[in-house]
Amino acid sequence: MGHAIHGMKLQQLAGERIILGIDPGTLIMGFGVIKVVGKSMSFIQMNELDLRKVTDPYVKLRKIFERTLELIDTHHPDEIALEAPFFGKNVQSMLKLGRAQGVAMAAGLSRDIPVTEYAPRRIKQSITGKGTASKEQVAAMLKSTLNLKELPKNLDMTDGLAAAVCHFYSSGRVEVGKSYSGWASFVKQNEKRVKK
Repeated sequence: MGHAIHGMKLQQLAGERIILGIDPGTLIMGFGVIKVVGKSMSFIQMNELDLRKVTDPYVKLRKIFERTLELIDTHHPDEIALEAPFFGKNVQSMLKLGRAQGVAMAAGLSRDIPVTEYAPRRIKQSITGKGTASKEQVAAMLKSTLNLKELPKNLDMTDGLAAAVCHFYSSGRVEVGKSYSGWASFVKQNEKRVKK
C-alpha cells in the first residue's frame, strides 16, 4: 500500500497523471491506460478481460472487481474513467451491465481513486466530434492521436482506452460526467438510494 501512495506522490510532483479507462461489460471488459504530462498524453496499455466462458454471473462480477484492483495496483492511476450506458431497451441486460459497472466503480472507490462515468455518446463525441461514430471510427482516431502502431482485432479494448482519452479531454472543463471521489462522495450524491 505504501508503495502505491509513494508512487502517486512522485507522479504528482512530476506533474504526471495516470488515467485508467474501463468499459465494463458482462462478456468482455475493455481497459486502457494513458499517462498525462501537462497537456499531452501518451499510451501505456490496452487489453481486455474475456468473460465469455464464465457462466456464473457472480464469478463474472468477482473477476471484474479483481481485475480492476489488479490494474490499480499495477499502474497506480490517479483517476478512473468509466464508460457507462445509462439507457437500453433490454432491462435485463441493463441490469447485468449496471452490476458490472458497479463492481468496477467499487474497486476504484475502495482504493480512494476518483471515478467519473461517461455516456458512450459523450465518449464518441469527444474523440471523433460525432456522437454517432462507429467503433471503427473511434479506434482509427485513437490510433492516430496516440500514435499506435496497430489496432487490436477486438475493438472492445479500444472502448476502455476511449474512456480514458475522453476523460483527459474533459479535464479542466466545468461540465464533466458524473464523478465520485470516494465512498463518502458517492453516498452524498446518492442519498436517496442509501438506506440510513
